[in-house]
Amino acid sequence: MKKVKVLNILVNPLNLKSGVNSIRTRIAEQGKGYVTVTGVHGVMESLRRPEVRDAHRAAWLTVPDGMPLVYIGRMFGHKEIDRCYGPDLMLAVMEDSVKHGYTHYFYGGQEGRAQELKQAMEQRFPGVKIVGTYTPPFRPLNEQEKQELIDQVRQLKPHIVWVGLSTPKQELFMHEYMPLLDTNVMIGVGAAFDFHTGHIKSAPHWMQRSALEWAYRVYQEPRRLWKRYFVNNPLFIWNFTLQLLKLRKYD
Repeated sequence: MKKVKVLNILVNPLNLKSGVNSIRTRIAEQGKGYVTVTGVHGVMESLRRPEVRDAHRAAWLTVPDGMPLVYIGRMFGHKEIDRCYGPDLMLAVMEDSVKHGYTHYFYGGQEGRAQELKQAMEQRFPGVKIVGTYTPPFRPLNEQEKQELIDQVRQLKPHIVWVGLSTPKQELFMHEYMPLLDTNVMIGVGAAFDFHTGHIKSAPHWMQRSALEWAYRVYQEPRRLWKRYFVNNPLFIWNFTLQLLKLRKYD
């Protein structure tokens, strides 16, 4: 299926159901690859930083996290495309894994958050198999920590490693560690660890479907997120307009 070009990255025109099916098939076929769950913020980081662009391009799947990418996909004729919101994708894959028996590992979050998430998912999905967690420091892993992670994952062999870091940290992490870890799929889901443990409240569904979730997020975390939305969003609209009118080429 032809991908959707959004500035300098390519987005798979999937929806939640087809995304879950793709992940299940990848695991069943013993394939490897990582999934970037991408919105406007990820696209703009890719435009600014070549290493982030390369991480997106090397992904097995890049799915639309935000409604702007969904609207663009539909504009280019992909009627089936819909939002693969990170927290929703996590829940859908967790539910599917109970039926099919594949296993999970949580990497990321603040101290204790991954373990908290493990307990929340085990309570929500009886029978789900979460084989391990790892809370990284707020810096790149040193050589000892890196080897400890590699060894632990090799011992546990989870089918999926969920990465709960912010964009673009999680994309860069998956790009580096996918070849090193004994797992089939890595999925970067950003703040899903915080949403599913109750530390951040999700926007109402109508705001999510109306491309207004950004306003709700800024209201919750204004200091951290104001620049992401009030700078990135206008720049994204400007750059996409240039792409649409073929006034600028994005490679």
